[in-house]
Amino acid sequence: MLRLIPSALAAIVLASCTTVDSRTSNLATAQLSNAEGRPVGTAVVYRRAGETTVSVTITGTPGAVQGLHLHAVGKCEAPFTSAGPHLNPGAHQHGKNNPQGAHLGDLPNITIDKAGLGTASASLGLDGAAIDADLFDADGTAIVLHAAADDYRTDPSGNSGARVACGVLKRA
Repeated sequence: MLRLIPSALAAIVLASCTTVDSRTSNLATAQLSNAEGRPVGTAVVYRRAGETTVSVTITGTPGAVQGLHLHAVGKCEAPFTSAGPHLNPGAHQHGKNNPQGAHLGDLPNITIDKAGLGTASASLGLDGAAIDADLFDADGTAIVLHAAADDYRTDPSGNSGARVACGVLKRA
């Protein structure tokens, strides 16, 4: 139980800052909630040394390996189909292992331990113009936790199952 407190506290602190240090700038945050509206995690998009990264912390969910994706619409109404398809401005197929892939929204799986804690981060490879065009377009962007692991290949969603939690990215 003590292990959850520092990690959860760190996620809250990071999510509430606009600048972590002189070299890191937070661009967006999201609170992920499950279908019942209970908060189950946070996401922070930040930029450091010219690299744009998304970092996710999930707490209080059953232990499993689960898919995690950025979705094209910043709307999270259960069962979260309102978030639309994966964020895919380049019109690619799904998955880092797909020769036709990958979507911008394809993130690594997140492993959630028996205590209900999981963390994941990934570089988005976006510069300033692409951040505005892709993450902060007119209908926004959501981050979605899926019920099953992403196979990193099957188009369009990696066989990652139902959408179990969702959060809308909000500019920091």
